[in-house]
Amino acid sequence: MKTYRFIPLALAFGILSGCGFSSTKQQESVPEITQVTASLVVEEAVPQIQDFSATVQANVTNNIAPQMAARIQKIYVEVGDFVTKGQKLVQMDGSNLEQIRTQLDNMELSFKRIDELYRVGGVSRAEWDAQKAGLDVMRTQYANLSENTKLVSPVDGVVTARHYDNGDLFGMSMPLLVVEQIVPVKLQIHVSESFFTKIHKGMEVEVKLDVYPQEIFKGKVSIVYPTVTAATRTFPVEILIPNADKRIRPGMFARVSINMGSELRLLVPDRSIIKQIGSGERYVYVYKDGKAEYRLIQPGKRLDTYYECLSGLEEGDLVITTGLNRLTNGAQVELVN
Repeated sequence: MKTYRFIPLALAFGILSGCGFSSTKQQESVPEITQVTASLVVEEAVPQIQDFSATVQANVTNNIAPQMAARIQKIYVEVGDFVTKGQKLVQMDGSNLEQIRTQLDNMELSFKRIDELYRVGGVSRAEWDAQKAGLDVMRTQYANLSENTKLVSPVDGVVTARHYDNGDLFGMSMPLLVVEQIVPVKLQIHVSESFFTKIHKGMEVEVKLDVYPQEIFKGKVSIVYPTVTAATRTFPVEILIPNADKRIRPGMFARVSINMGSELRLLVPDRSIIKQIGSGERYVYVYKDGKAEYRLIQPGKRLDTYYECLSGLEEGDLVITTGLNRLTNGAQVELVN
């Protein structure tokens, strides 16, 4: 009769593990090596182009109005009309002007007689001076009233507002017309104080307008304000655009690009940069001694297929550009390029 010996299950499992399963476990413990390519971080002189937004403004804005309330006889222009310097825009009621003209004529005749008498000794110097002073006052009064009866444009420009109609009584609440000079037009931007020494009058700038997306307009810095605004740490800069064809109009949105010169910057390939989900931080993996090393970086401006690197890397670092989705900090990698 045969005798059977039963081996406990735990002992049997241990024997089997020692015989057959150990090699599998050893294979699993071997770390995976990811093949990657890398690119060298280099330092190059990069143009420092700074971008600003602004709203187009008229170079000069004139509010056309007489100095006193009066009846409007006739308005000769409409909104949108282009006008020239000295062009008659409005004729106000002239009845007061006619009265002053009559008084001036009488005073001219009176002074002529006094002047003739003075020349032959018929009147004193004091009388002559008094008559002359009165005549000068009347002449000034007439010139002022004449200027406020016939309103002319002080600049070449375009009529952008009209607040009254023919026959209205002009009040002092708002101007009768608004004329804006749009050749040239101007922009005002606010620049960080760190660039205060790099901007000067006469610098050329490039301007893009949303209404003309495919065109670049040239402008020049016309005024650099001498003080920095304490609240914003910026200083105003005024830019003129010639606008000879009058296509640019006040109120348009503009983007201004100014070249502040070149500075040395580290350049890193855009395909090596990873955005941290949730935080928005950017990082790269650097190849070092056969491993992928995690580096948090601060990218700057994009330059074609590269980014400026403002912090986190050094010249000569090798940043990994492929296989990024399989990497973790400290992962073993094999450089294939």
